[in-house]
Amino acid sequence: MEISKTEGALNEAGSMLLAASKRGGWLQRVKPTGGLAGISSILLFLFVWEMAARLRLLDPNFVPPPTVVVAEAISMVQTRMLVQDLAASLKRSLGGFALGSLIGIAMGLLTGRVQLLRQLFEPIIQLFRPIPSIAFVPLAILWFGLGESPKLFLITYGVFFPVWLNTHVGVGAVDINYIRAAKCLGAKDRQLFLEVVLPAALPFVVAGLRLGIAVSFIVLVAAEMTGASAGLGFRIEESHLIFRADRMLVGLLMLGILGATADAIFNFVSSKLLFWSK
Repeated sequence: MEISKTEGALNEAGSMLLAASKRGGWLQRVKPTGGLAGISSILLFLFVWEMAARLRLLDPNFVPPPTVVVAEAISMVQTRMLVQDLAASLKRSLGGFALGSLIGIAMGLLTGRVQLLRQLFEPIIQLFRPIPSIAFVPLAILWFGLGESPKLFLITYGVFFPVWLNTHVGVGAVDINYIRAAKCLGAKDRQLFLEVVLPAALPFVVAGLRLGIAVSFIVLVAAEMTGASAGLGFRIEESHLIFRADRMLVGLLMLGILGATADAIFNFVSSKLLFWSK
């Protein structure tokens, strides 16, 4: 009797689910709300984190609640510690990104367009590409000492490869029909490059630059562990030594906010500049 009741309930539930799926389901009927959904998910994450720490589901010594982290961030702002760290990290990250991007774009255009240069340099670049920047930390210190140079080198190294690869592939992916049509119309080599190859490859270049921005912030932490006196990576390492999990989380969250903000700005600007690729 009980079994038959259970089967009946399951059949009824199955019928309801089937009817819901035919109607599209409540999840599928929910209309996307853009940024509101993103903000809600962040607030929900912070609420769950706060409750888990307050209820001792997480050890607050290792994972302090968001309110404690925010209070520490305010304290660091008042003492100008956080401002100095942000300024130092932004300077290093943007400097390495600019240098790595310039070298990556130039090399990508050359290896993508000139067969001889591609044959000469592509094997060497492909040999070094899988080696992460962090593996060069000891050598960077040995080569450049403990100043700003090893940090700039490590970030530039990390940014170069995604920018080069996307530029190289973008130049090689230009539709041959565009090039033939331009040549038939009498375009010279300079015109062909500036008016056909470069515009067609720009979406790839922009994708590489966007990856490069993310890499610059990823490498930044390792770079600032090579003897810095300020910066988010340095502060995370220092806080680890004095067992300040709240200060470490401030540094990590600021890295996330900086990276997400830079990516959003870059995406907005590139969508306006590359209007023809939409």
